[in-house]
Parts: sequence; structure tokens; C-alpha cells
Amino acid sequence: MDVHGRWGQENAQPVNNSLPPYSRAMTSPTPARRHPGIDQLKAWVTLLVVFHHTAITYGGPGGWFWRERAGDGSATSEAFGIFCAVNQAWFMGMFFLIAGAYVPGALQHKGSAAFLRDRLVRLGIPLLVFGWLLGPVTVALAQTTRGTAFTDTLLWAWRSGRFFPGPLWFATALLAMSALAALRHTLRAPARQPRPFPSNTVLLAAALGCGALAFALRLVWPVGTSVWGLQFGYFASYVILFAAGMAAAEQGWWLAVPASAARSWRIVTWCALPVLLLPFAPLPLGDPMGGVSLAAVVYAFWEPFVAWGILLTLLVRAQARTAPPGRLAAALARRAFAIYVIHPPVLVAVALAGRELAWPPLLKFALTGSVACALCFLLAGLLLRVPGVGRVL
Repeated sequence: MDVHGRWGQENAQPVNNSLPPYSRAMTSPTPARRHPGIDQLKAWVTLLVVFHHTAITYGGPGGWFWRERAGDGSATSEAFGIFCAVNQAWFMGMFFLIAGAYVPGALQHKGSAAFLRDRLVRLGIPLLVFGWLLGPVTVALAQTTRGTAFTDTLLWAWRSGRFFPGPLWFATALLAMSALAALRHTLRAPARQPRPFPSNTVLLAAALGCGALAFALRLVWPVGTSVWGLQFGYFASYVILFAAGMAAAEQGWWLAVPASAARSWRIVTWCALPVLLLPFAPLPLGDPMGGVSLAAVVYAFWEPFVAWGILLTLLVRAQARTAPPGRLAAALARRAFAIYVIHPPVLVAVALAGRELAWPPLLKFALTGSVACALCFLLAGLLLRVPGVGRVL
């Protein structure tokens, strides 16, 4: 991801069309390069983030700055719940996976100190700008629905010293993981050793380990519990996938995911998807969000078994797209991180503008999400024209 391209690709190189096809199994490790398919994948998943938060606005589960409707058990609310749960299982993990793949090459090229300085600029500055400016603006917009003046809330936020990380928690987490990667590189720069793509047995072990770790984390931090804006209950997959991205770059199978692996795990995903209904069914299974209960176990293990198939399928399709993108796709990829950073106030403003419309939630979801994405695209383009901004975003 900019982060979505630039959060992980500050040292990326242009695609060299003389190289072997990306989908061909690699015989030796090579530094991760910018890839048109991966750039497009990150851009489209960024727009999915906007629609994810739009679903929460109209009745889906999760925390957000402003919600027009709370979950009410209706069919629409349940549909939003499934949409958000499936997204949550993989889409942020995808960003960590891709970001991790570009870390070894950047560390090798720049060294630990320069790598961390660059990350502080590209991640730290957006985090601070959001926490001190865009976050308070978004909160102030949301509070106008309660009769509080926009300026009153904004001044309160600044005077109280409140920091609102919002979705830029991702930057915080990526900074921490990057620091650990830099420390590892300083203590012992790993040799690049070509190895085959992990077998299904290894992927199964990773899924089981991810589920067990998620269950353990949620004993302490149930889903919904936030510490400095971080929901540690979801961090099992984030850490594992970031490490997997680094391993992919170091061992030579980044952008060489076998179609057979994606096919096998896609079947697993389809089989696992209906299991989501079990922990949330009106049965005495306990709280799926955390604690010691059957529901918590099922939900924790359900996520990686769904995520692996989606991630591998999307990576296989992305790595096959080696043709240069069109103008719109290229512009979207370039603006992806900026869209991610600015989308909360834009989405809340669009939702507030239509709150008096007595339309079905699904219709409002589709229209609000689409308008918010379009506005973010346009505003991001203007923002990137400001001198110096492109160095960060």
C-alpha cells in the first residue's frame, strides 16, 4: 500500500519485461520489484477498506467514527456482518504480507538506519497528521449529529491532547514490525536461500498456529479491545503474514505462487466460509470475540482457513498481470495510500450528507461508498500535487 504502494515499495524497481514471467517458479531469490498486478491489487483492496467502513456505517459490526444504524439483527445487518467478517479475515493481512515482501530488499539496499529513517517519514508523518488533524476533524464531523458545533469538538480535541489514530493504526503496527526487521538485519543479515514454495502441510501448520495464537491473544484482548488504537486480537495473522512476506522475498518465491496451491486452498476457503454462522448462531457456545468458549475457538481458527485461500488466489491472479496498467488503474495505484489516509473524514461527510434520505441501507451503502471512493480519488490527486507530499504519500 504506495502503502499500499509506498508503505512497502520505497526501494522497489521498475518492472523489467526481459525477466522470466512472474508466475514461473523461481530458481534463485531476487529483490522484490514493483509489479503492476500487485499495485492494482493493493489499490482495489484500499477501495474495499472504504466500503468496509461504509458497511459499518449502515449496520455492520465494528468500530467507526459515525454510524447511522447499529446492528439490529435484520437480514441487511446480518449481510453486512458477514461482509465485514470475511473482509477482516484477510484484507489487512494482505497489506502486511505485501509490505513484508519489500522489507528485505530495502534493508539490503539501504541498511537498517536509512531504512528506519525512510519508514519514519513515510509512515510516521501520515500517522501524526491523521492523529492530530484528520482524526479530530472526523470526530468533529460525527459530533455535529448530536448538536455539538464542529469547531467546539475540534477545539476540545486539540486542547485535551487527544490523539486519534483511526485506520492509521496500520502505520503504527508497520513501524513496529519494520523496527524488529531492522534489528534482525543488524544482528544477523539473513542469507538469501532459494527454497520451494511452502507445501500444503506447511500452510496448514501456519493456519493452525495462526488460529491458536489468535485464540490466545483474545483471552487477554478480546476483539473490539483497543490499545493505542491497536486491536491485538487480530494481530496473529498480521505478524505471521508480514513474516511470510519477508520469507517469500528471502527464499525466492515472491510472485511465484503456484496456481495449484491457490486452487487447493480456495476449496478450503469455500468449505470454511459457512462455518462462520456457527459461532454467531443463537446457541449457547459463548462469546466468539474472546475468552474460553467454543465460539471463540471456532472464530479464531475460521479466519486463517478463509484467509489463506483468498490471499493465494488474489496473489496468483495479480502476479499474472504483467502488462502496464491503463491511466485510471495507474492513477488509482499511485493514489492508494493517500486515499487510505484521507478516507475517514470524506466517508463520514458523505454519509452525513445523506442521513436524512429514507433509502434502504443497502442502497445507501452502495451510493455512499461509491461517492466516497470517487471523492477520495479526486482529493488524493490534488493532494499529491502539493510540493513535498509525494515524498511522503
